[in-house]
Amino acid sequence: MATRYDPFREMDRLFNASVRQAPVSPGMPLDLYRDGDKFVAQIDLPGVDASSIDIDVEDRTLTIRAERRSVTGEDLEWLTHERPTGTFARQIGLGQGVAPDKIEADYADGVLTLTIPVAEEAKPRKIQVSHGGSRQTIEHDAE
Repeated sequence: MATRYDPFREMDRLFNASVRQAPVSPGMPLDLYRDGDKFVAQIDLPGVDASSIDIDVEDRTLTIRAERRSVTGEDLEWLTHERPTGTFARQIGLGQGVAPDKIEADYADGVLTLTIPVAEEAKPRKIQVSHGGSRQTIEHDAE
């Protein structure tokens, strides 16, 4: 019995395996978590000058742009060039329960940290209910 060899099958298998393992945005990996009344986004931006970081909020979409410049020189000869350079961008959709006007940003040790507070109207609160002359406190979750 003859075995048929398909060179494209192996190439396709390797390509699909590498695509599954590739990060979504290799230039700006992101961690996002909730810590009490705020969301925290940490974005790795090693080698980025803080003055090149631009953060905008428009229509409840947060956009982060940053530039990592390449080393240049007349006598420069690259032996290995694996670190991505250029302008990178990342967008995060903001839900209705956050306060986009109170977002804070800090850049230290190559990590951009965004603190996104939960909006006051989205926080749980107590509502007083009166009935027949007596007051009763009922917890209400606004989410």
